[in-house]
Amino acid sequence: MTLPQSVRIAAKAAHDKKAENVIALDLREQGDFTDHFLLISGGNQRQLVAIADAIEAALRAAGYRADHVEGYPRQEWILLDYGALVVHVFTPKTREFYDLERLWGGAKRTELSG
Repeated sequence: MTLPQSVRIAAKAAHDKKAENVIALDLREQGDFTDHFLLISGGNQRQLVAIADAIEAALRAAGYRADHVEGYPRQEWILLDYGALVVHVFTPKTREFYDLERLWGGAKRTELSG
């Protein structure tokens, strides 16, 4: 599956900040609220902020603007909503608790390595 440019840019920015377990979910057949989720884990809260900031900067440089951002200052789950792309940056514990991969189990899944 070919991923949209926004997903590829966000994944690269995340990997540049040493993100782990980066997975894209294609939700186009699951609903109409977004096309893709990008699920990302960071080792700690400080890294989550660095990853989210890097993604925002890289996408902004490519002409994408977030419609909505949540999670600051709590920083255990930062959500960046770009309309067709929703980025979720989690601590491992929070990602495991919410388990979006299972919740959206019918979505096509692409693991993205750095």
